[in-house]
Amino acid sequence: MWIEIVAIGLLIGLDQLVKYLTVIHLQGNSPYVIIDGVFQLTYVENSGAAFGMLQNQRTFFLIFTLIVIGLVLVYYLKIPKTKRFTILRITVILFFAGALGNWIDRLRLSYVIDTFYFNLINFPVFNVADSYVVVSTFVFAYLILFYYKENEFDFIKSKAKKE
Repeated sequence: MWIEIVAIGLLIGLDQLVKYLTVIHLQGNSPYVIIDGVFQLTYVENSGAAFGMLQNQRTFFLIFTLIVIGLVLVYYLKIPKTKRFTILRITVILFFAGALGNWIDRLRLSYVIDTFYFNLINFPVFNVADSYVVVSTFVFAYLILFYYKENEFDFIKSKAKKE
């Protein structure tokens, strides 16, 4: 379990470092254009969820995030520690890091700092933690739909942890 905790810590550290650099270099300044008309770095305070939904619901997000993390943790601890499930374990670790990275912002600042903006497609501004959550969600969906068979999730039903 220590390896997972260290991995989550490192991933959160990267997220928080990028947010810190965003504040230092971009807050109050014009966006930094990487590819003109395509991609830029900017500073946005997002008090809502993905794509700006549910603005100013800090308490809801703080509590909801902890509940989701708690529920996912219960199932994570049941995942067999076999090679077959390594990718699933990594996917959940990525999810934890993303959820906690944004949770830390909401707790400290009452909003989440977003940085990356693909203006070519007018995609909502996002951050590293958002990327963790989105990538882990897509990988999880792929694993459930195409990689694992239904009976491989029998460990979820059992009360005893299988190794």
